[in-house]
Amino acid sequence: MYMSLLLVVVSYFIGTFPSAHLVAGRVGLDPTKRGSGNPGAANVYRIVGQWSGIAVFFADFLKGVLAASIGYAAGGKYLGVICWGAATLGHVAPLTRRLRGGKGVATAGGGAIVLFPIAAAICFGIFFVVAKTTRKASLGSITIASLLPLLIFAFGASTREILFTVGLSVLIILRHYQNIQRLLSGTESSFKSE
Repeated sequence: MYMSLLLVVVSYFIGTFPSAHLVAGRVGLDPTKRGSGNPGAANVYRIVGQWSGIAVFFADFLKGVLAASIGYAAGGKYLGVICWGAATLGHVAPLTRRLRGGKGVATAGGGAIVLFPIAAAICFGIFFVVAKTTRKASLGSITIASLLPLLIFAFGASTREILFTVGLSVLIILRHYQNIQRLLSGTESSFKSE
Protein backbone atom coordinates (compact mmCIF):
# COMPACT_ATOMS: atom_id res chain seq x y z
CA MET A 1 0.00 0.00 0.00
CA TYR A 2 2.65 2.50 1.07
CA MET A 3 4.90 1.47 -1.83
CA SER A 4 2.02 2.02 -4.26
CA LEU A 5 1.39 5.50 -2.85
CA LEU A 6 5.09 6.29 -3.08
CA LEU A 7 5.16 5.21 -6.73
CA VAL A 8 2.15 7.41 -7.50
CA VAL A 9 3.89 10.41 -5.91
CA VAL A 10 7.13 9.63 -7.75
CA SER A 11 5.16 9.36 -11.01
CA TYR A 12 3.60 12.77 -10.39
CA PHE A 13 7.02 14.33 -9.98
CA ILE A 14 8.31 12.54 -13.08
CA GLY A 15 5.50 14.33 -14.88
CA THR A 16 6.67 17.71 -13.59
CA PHE A 17 10.05 17.45 -15.38
CA PRO A 18 10.14 20.76 -17.34
CA SER A 19 11.15 19.52 -20.81
CA ALA A 20 9.86 22.52 -22.73
CA HIS A 21 11.45 25.02 -20.36
CA LEU A 22 14.83 23.29 -20.57
CA VAL A 23 14.86 22.98 -24.36
CA ALA A 24 13.55 26.49 -25.07
CA GLY A 25 15.72 27.89 -22.29
CA ARG A 26 18.83 26.77 -24.18
CA VAL A 27 18.15 29.57 -26.66
CA GLY A 28 16.95 32.03 -24.03
CA LEU A 29 13.21 31.60 -24.58
CA ASP A 30 10.42 30.98 -22.10
CA PRO A 31 7.64 28.89 -23.72
CA THR A 32 5.07 30.32 -21.31
CA LYS A 33 5.76 33.83 -22.62
CA ARG A 34 6.08 33.12 -26.34
CA GLY A 35 3.81 31.63 -28.96
CA SER A 36 0.70 30.06 -27.46
CA GLY A 37 2.16 30.27 -23.96
CA ASN A 38 1.86 26.51 -23.50
CA PRO A 39 4.97 24.67 -22.24
CA GLY A 40 4.62 21.77 -24.64
CA ALA A 41 6.12 20.29 -27.78
CA ALA A 42 3.89 22.12 -30.27
CA ASN A 43 4.70 25.54 -28.85
CA VAL A 44 8.43 24.81 -28.70
CA TYR A 45 8.15 23.70 -32.34
CA ARG A 46 6.63 27.10 -33.12
CA ILE A 47 9.04 29.32 -31.21
CA VAL A 48 12.33 27.41 -31.45
CA GLY A 49 12.11 24.97 -34.34
CA GLN A 50 11.27 21.49 -35.54
CA TRP A 51 14.02 19.52 -33.81
CA SER A 52 13.49 21.27 -30.51
CA GLY A 53 9.78 20.49 -30.69
CA ILE A 54 10.55 16.85 -31.43
CA ALA A 55 12.97 16.71 -28.49
CA VAL A 56 10.31 18.05 -26.13
CA PHE A 57 7.73 15.61 -27.49
CA PHE A 58 9.97 12.62 -26.86
CA ALA A 59 11.01 13.84 -23.41
CA ASP A 60 7.36 14.30 -22.42
CA PHE A 61 6.42 10.98 -24.04
CA LEU A 62 9.12 9.21 -22.03
CA LYS A 63 7.73 10.64 -18.79
CA GLY A 64 4.54 8.71 -19.45
CA VAL A 65 6.41 5.57 -20.51
CA LEU A 66 8.55 5.64 -17.37
CA ALA A 67 5.71 6.26 -14.92
CA ALA A 68 3.39 3.65 -16.44
CA SER A 69 6.20 1.09 -16.65
CA ILE A 70 7.22 1.58 -13.03
CA GLY A 71 3.65 1.15 -11.82
CA TYR A 72 2.97 -1.82 -14.09
CA ALA A 73 6.15 -3.62 -13.02
CA ALA A 74 5.61 -2.98 -9.32
CA GLY A 75 1.89 -3.60 -8.94
CA GLY A 76 0.24 -4.73 -12.15
CA LYS A 77 -1.73 -2.95 -14.82
CA TYR A 78 -4.07 -0.93 -12.64
CA LEU A 79 -1.20 0.58 -10.64
CA GLY A 80 0.40 1.31 -14.00
CA VAL A 81 -2.77 3.15 -15.02
CA ILE A 82 -2.77 5.19 -11.80
CA CYS A 83 0.92 6.09 -12.18
CA TRP A 84 0.22 7.04 -15.81
CA GLY A 85 -2.50 9.39 -14.64
CA ALA A 86 -0.26 10.82 -11.92
CA ALA A 87 2.51 11.60 -14.42
CA THR A 88 0.03 13.24 -16.79
CA LEU A 89 -1.36 15.31 -13.93
CA GLY A 90 2.19 16.29 -12.98
CA HIS A 91 2.76 17.53 -16.51
CA VAL A 92 -0.55 19.42 -16.63
CA ALA A 93 -0.47 20.86 -13.10
CA PRO A 94 3.09 20.82 -11.73
CA LEU A 95 3.46 22.00 -8.14
CA THR A 96 6.99 23.00 -9.10
CA ARG A 97 5.62 25.63 -11.51
CA ARG A 98 2.54 26.88 -9.66
CA LEU A 99 0.28 24.39 -11.49
CA ARG A 100 1.10 25.97 -14.87
CA GLY A 101 1.89 23.01 -17.06
CA GLY A 102 1.28 21.66 -20.52
CA LYS A 103 -1.70 19.87 -21.99
CA GLY A 104 -0.61 16.33 -21.24
CA VAL A 105 -0.96 14.77 -24.68
CA ALA A 106 2.59 13.45 -25.14
CA THR A 107 2.88 12.24 -21.55
CA ALA A 108 -0.51 10.52 -21.76
CA GLY A 109 0.52 9.00 -25.08
CA GLY A 110 3.68 7.57 -23.58
CA GLY A 111 1.79 5.83 -20.80
CA ALA A 112 -0.90 4.62 -23.18
CA ILE A 113 1.63 2.88 -25.42
CA VAL A 114 2.79 0.85 -22.39
CA LEU A 115 -0.66 0.02 -21.03
CA PHE A 116 -2.88 -0.12 -24.13
CA PRO A 117 -0.46 -0.53 -27.06
CA ILE A 118 -2.93 -1.35 -29.83
CA ALA A 119 -5.37 1.43 -28.88
CA ALA A 120 -2.47 3.87 -28.49
CA ALA A 121 -1.01 2.94 -31.89
CA ILE A 122 -4.40 3.55 -33.51
CA CYS A 123 -4.62 6.92 -31.73
CA PHE A 124 -1.18 7.94 -32.96
CA GLY A 125 -2.21 7.09 -36.51
CA ILE A 126 -5.44 9.09 -36.18
CA PHE A 127 -3.54 12.02 -34.67
CA PHE A 128 -1.14 12.21 -37.60
CA VAL A 129 -3.94 11.96 -40.17
CA VAL A 130 -6.01 14.69 -38.48
CA ALA A 131 -3.02 16.96 -37.78
CA LYS A 132 -1.64 16.55 -41.31
CA THR A 133 -4.93 17.13 -43.09
CA THR A 134 -6.07 20.07 -40.94
CA ARG A 135 -2.59 21.43 -40.02
CA LYS A 136 -3.89 21.74 -36.45
CA ALA A 137 -2.19 19.65 -33.77
CA SER A 138 -4.81 20.69 -31.23
CA LEU A 139 -7.61 19.10 -33.26
CA GLY A 140 -5.63 15.88 -33.52
CA SER A 141 -5.05 15.91 -29.76
CA ILE A 142 -8.70 16.53 -28.91
CA THR A 143 -9.77 13.80 -31.34
CA ILE A 144 -7.56 11.10 -29.86
CA ALA A 145 -8.31 12.12 -26.28
CA SER A 146 -11.99 11.59 -27.12
CA LEU A 147 -11.39 8.24 -28.83
CA LEU A 148 -8.96 6.55 -26.44
CA PRO A 149 -11.57 5.45 -23.84
CA LEU A 150 -13.73 3.99 -26.62
CA LEU A 151 -10.79 2.12 -28.11
CA ILE A 152 -9.64 0.58 -24.84
CA PHE A 153 -13.25 -0.45 -24.19
CA ALA A 154 -13.31 -2.14 -27.60
CA PHE A 155 -10.09 -3.99 -26.76
CA GLY A 156 -11.43 -5.32 -23.46
CA ALA A 157 -10.08 -2.99 -20.77
CA SER A 158 -11.59 -3.32 -17.31
CA THR A 159 -14.31 -0.96 -16.12
CA ARG A 160 -12.01 0.87 -13.72
CA GLU A 161 -9.33 1.27 -16.40
CA ILE A 162 -11.94 2.73 -18.74
CA LEU A 163 -13.30 5.11 -16.09
CA PHE A 164 -9.81 6.27 -15.17
CA THR A 165 -9.00 6.84 -18.85
CA VAL A 166 -12.24 8.81 -19.29
CA GLY A 167 -11.13 11.08 -16.44
CA LEU A 168 -7.71 11.54 -18.01
CA SER A 169 -9.26 12.31 -21.39
CA VAL A 170 -11.57 14.90 -19.83
CA LEU A 171 -8.55 16.55 -18.18
CA ILE A 172 -6.72 16.76 -21.51
CA ILE A 173 -9.77 18.10 -23.35
CA LEU A 174 -10.36 20.73 -20.65
CA ARG A 175 -6.73 21.84 -21.05
CA HIS A 176 -7.58 22.43 -24.72
CA TYR A 177 -10.47 24.75 -23.83
CA GLN A 178 -8.87 27.80 -25.47
CA ASN A 179 -7.96 25.76 -28.54
CA ILE A 180 -11.57 24.61 -28.82
CA GLN A 181 -12.75 28.22 -28.67
CA ARG A 182 -10.30 29.20 -31.41
CA LEU A 183 -11.25 26.18 -33.53
CA LEU A 184 -14.92 27.16 -33.30
CA SER A 185 -14.16 30.77 -34.19
CA GLY A 186 -11.78 29.82 -37.01
CA THR A 187 -8.79 31.55 -35.42
CA GLU A 188 -6.75 28.52 -34.34
CA SER A 189 -3.23 28.71 -35.75
CA SER A 190 -1.88 25.97 -37.99
CA PHE A 191 1.55 24.47 -38.45
CA LYS A 192 1.58 25.76 -42.02
CA SER A 193 1.40 29.36 -40.82
CA GLU A 194 3.83 28.79 -37.99
